[in-house]
Amino acid sequence: MTLSARNVSWGVGNVPILKNVSLDVRGGEFLGIIGPNGSGKTSLMALFAGIRKPKSGDILLDGEPIGALGRREVARRLALVEQQAETGERITARQAVELGRTPYLGALSPWSANDEAIVDTVLANVDMTHLADRSWHTLSGGERQRLHIGRALAQQPGILLLDEPTNHLDIGHQIGLLDLVRRQELTVVAALHDLNHAAMFCDRIAVLHSGQLIALGTPRDVLTPTRIRDVFGVDAAIDRHGADGCSIRYLRPEKQKALVS
Repeated sequence: MTLSARNVSWGVGNVPILKNVSLDVRGGEFLGIIGPNGSGKTSLMALFAGIRKPKSGDILLDGEPIGALGRREVARRLALVEQQAETGERITARQAVELGRTPYLGALSPWSANDEAIVDTVLANVDMTHLADRSWHTLSGGERQRLHIGRALAQQPGILLLDEPTNHLDIGHQIGLLDLVRRQELTVVAALHDLNHAAMFCDRIAVLHSGQLIALGTPRDVLTPTRIRDVFGVDAAIDRHGADGCSIRYLRPEKQKALVS
């Protein structure tokens, strides 16, 4: 399953947010999107999900314009986990995950034992089985985020879109959930703040800066000291390990000044 942006631009009023972005997401890859706040990451994710329409250009899902597809059809192919998604409904943790099965239900397709089994598996995978009967409004922000990811996995999409999915999670659940997603047989596009998460889990990384795509490649190719300094305004050292691995060590401000002097 593939997803593409073709010369996509989008903005608010006369303020451009994304400028002529072209990007092909390969089937089965984990693609990370990084960039500073305001670079257009969330806007691009919304365009990929079909929530927003580009002012120019096209978003293609399996080669078809996403705007030409019905919402149910899109929901059967891709799922989005947003940064913040709340509900005023009085539902349980389990019912929140059950919402992921909605695209498959109808008058001729009622809730089944298969749906039940999928929800059971997902709750276990996101470590929420023990809280399945708890009210949504009694859960912490991190627990709710795990359920949002669970709802998306229950949707059984071919493509999973994650907009800063580790917000509100402790480090153990951050790594655990990204590892869980990485092990699924899915095409994954994730907007990430943590560059080390991008280096650890992504096959390729796209860098957005001021609404433009300025780099695309493997973590080792993209995450260089010069690019991190130019895009994020900090100095860093890159540790390389193994054939493809790398990790980032940020330098304290006094060390940055020492390097300049």
